[in-house]
Amino acid sequence: MLQVQFLRDNKTRVLEGLDKRNFKEKHLVEDAVSLDDQRKKIQFELDENLAQMNKISKEIGQLMKEGKREEADQAKAQTANYKESIKELQQSLSETEEKLKSVLYLIPNIPCDKVVAGTSADDNEIVYQSQEVKGIGEGAVPHWELAQKYNLIDFELGVKIAGAGFPVYLGKGARLQRALVQYFLDKNTDAGYLEVNPPHVVNEASGYGTGQLPDKEGQMYFVNEDNLYLIPTAEVPVTNIYRDVILDEKQLPIKNTAFSQCYRREAGSYGAHVRGLNRLHQFEKVEIVRIEKPENSYAALDEMVKHVQGLLEDLELPYRILRLCGGDMGFTSALTYDFEVWSAAQEKWLEVSSVSNFESFQANRLKCRFKSGEGKSQLVHTLNGSAMALPRIMAALLENNQTPDGIKIPKKIAEYTRFDKID
Repeated sequence: MLQVQFLRDNKTRVLEGLDKRNFKEKHLVEDAVSLDDQRKKIQFELDENLAQMNKISKEIGQLMKEGKREEADQAKAQTANYKESIKELQQSLSETEEKLKSVLYLIPNIPCDKVVAGTSADDNEIVYQSQEVKGIGEGAVPHWELAQKYNLIDFELGVKIAGAGFPVYLGKGARLQRALVQYFLDKNTDAGYLEVNPPHVVNEASGYGTGQLPDKEGQMYFVNEDNLYLIPTAEVPVTNIYRDVILDEKQLPIKNTAFSQCYRREAGSYGAHVRGLNRLHQFEKVEIVRIEKPENSYAALDEMVKHVQGLLEDLELPYRILRLCGGDMGFTSALTYDFEVWSAAQEKWLEVSSVSNFESFQANRLKCRFKSGEGKSQLVHTLNGSAMALPRIMAALLENNQTPDGIKIPKKIAEYTRFDKID
């Protein structure tokens, strides 16, 4: 959530940033400033009334001491009027603050200067590609057929148990999943990330804290009886560890990693692009989250990008890195890099990771600050990245490593699976 003062002081930059995003509701910026003016006016009037009532209350005590009961009674009548006025002003202030918050929740983050304007994924910038790619020739088999041939994943059994988008992993397929999770966690902890095991459900405050609400409410599974949401990513509970927290400067940076199941309704998703593991309602992912001082956050983002690159190098998969354009970025992000791996049999790129800097956007919602050595407090910057999402990694591993004799397992992962081939 952007701060109102930021909207006031940087109006031109804000509107240009919203243009990069193709955001049409730019009037919300003026609405927010207007509501804040209204809030300030009501607050001033409320403070004046409170001050006057306190003054009269003191006078009443003095009048009573002096035996001036009639004058004291007149003063009491005045305080009754002030009390009624104060009650109305407090109600008006509360309503205005809620309206302001509701408007601010609807304004997305402002892209950083590196982000270009664009309307869709077609406008994203390719900033790195590991190698030239091509299909593996006639007869290449997509991962869903390989999964059936080697009894790795049963999609139909998942439909029976839960519905489409909830696959069942079997045998070496299940073991490969577990190996990938352990490998990613080990690499992350070796890089200095503290592993945490968070809840897989969050309350409404947590959803608002990281920006899933109200932006992605329709994409989240909701447990109505308990007013809880199934998490779409471990970013949500891990980042919310620091909600309503004032950190000491010495605690920064904070680096966390977590494995979780992820749940996404993916409402409206259909067609060939969702086949097999391409898009699921439940999947496994390992996340990295960082809490940083503002001046260090972009260096931290570069470090995270290099870390994810290292994971993909170990997996021996062709990959590329894209810097997302304004129209394709998430609501809360100031800058996002997507990682895609090449799917040899499908002959297309599959997104497997997003690494983002949210600057202070989430921190303002979370009320997460840090105190400097001078005792001043300011908002932190938050970052997160997938390290990594498993379904499409699994798809690419199966498709890119298929041979007439079976599926080869990359050396680094074979150390965890304890087998180097699926046959």
